Amino acid sequence: MLPVDNHVHSQWSFDTEGQASMARACEQALALGLPALAFTEHVEWTDWIDDDVIATDPMTLKWWDKIRPLDVTGYFADIEECRERYKPLRIFSGVEAGEPHLFAGSIKGVLATGPFDRVLGSLHAVPYGGDLVAAESLFRLLGSYDEAMRCYFAELIRMIEGVGEFEVLAHLDYPRRYWPGGSQLFDEPKFEEEYRAVLRALAGTGRVLEVNTKSPMATADLMRWWREEGGRAVSFGSDAHRPWLVGGRFDVAVDVVEAAGFRPGRDQFDFWRR
Repeated sequence: MLPVDNHVHSQWSFDTEGQASMARACEQALALGLPALAFTEHVEWTDWIDDDVIATDPMTLKWWDKIRPLDVTGYFADIEECRERYKPLRIFSGVEAGEPHLFAGSIKGVLATGPFDRVLGSLHAVPYGGDLVAAESLFRLLGSYDEAMRCYFAELIRMIEGVGEFEVLAHLDYPRRYWPGGSQLFDEPKFEEEYRAVLRALAGTGRVLEVNTKSPMATADLMRWWREEGGRAVSFGSDAHRPWLVGGRFDVAVDVVEAAGFRPGRDQFDFWRR
C-alpha cells in the first residue's frame, strides 16, 4: 500500500490555471491505489507585483501575481461532493499556508472557517530589504547562491519557531527547485549544518517533515539527518497542481524514507513514523 498523498492542489488553488480538478485527482489516486489524499489549497496574503510594471498578458504573470483568497464555501462543497462520489477513497481537507509566521492572524481566520484536516506550512517568500522577496529571486538579489540558500534556511527557522498554526513543513529546501543551472548542481552536503539546524528546530516542535516529490527528491542522507535530529514523522506529498501528478514518484520516496528507518504509522492514513 502506498502512503497518503498529503499535498495536492485542485481548481481551488489560484495557481492551477484551470488545469486541476478535484474529481480527476481522486480518480488518479484510486487508479494508483492510494488510500487517501489531502486537498491542501494555497492560502497566501502577499502581493509581490511590482507597482512600476503592469502585466497585461496573463502568460507573463508568475504564480504570486495571481494570488486570491480561498473560496472556502465552494471548496468544502466540492470536498463533500467528492467524498460522496469516491467513497473507497478517504479525502482530507487542508491548506498550504504561505509564510504563516508573518500572517498568523490571517491563517487563524482561515482555519476558523472550516474543519481542515491538514495544515502545511510553506516559505515561498523571504523578508529582504523591507520587502517580501520570492524565494527564487534571492539568487539574483543576493548575488551569491550560497548566501541566498542560507538566508532562506535562517528564515525557515524563524517560521518554525514563530508560529504554531501548521503541522507539516512542506518542501523545506524550496529554492533548490530554481538553483541556477539546474537543481542537479545543488550540493546538499555543503549545507548539512543549515539543514540540520532546520530539522532540529522542526523536531523540537513535534511537527512532521514532508517528503515532497515535486521538489528534487529528498536523499537518504537528508532523511537520516531528520531522524538523527529527533524527527519522528514523515508526510508524503506530490505537490500536484495537475491531476495526473498525484502520487508521483511515491515508489521512490517510500524507498528513501524506509532506508532512514521510518515505517507506516498507526493505520494506512497516518503519517509514517520511526
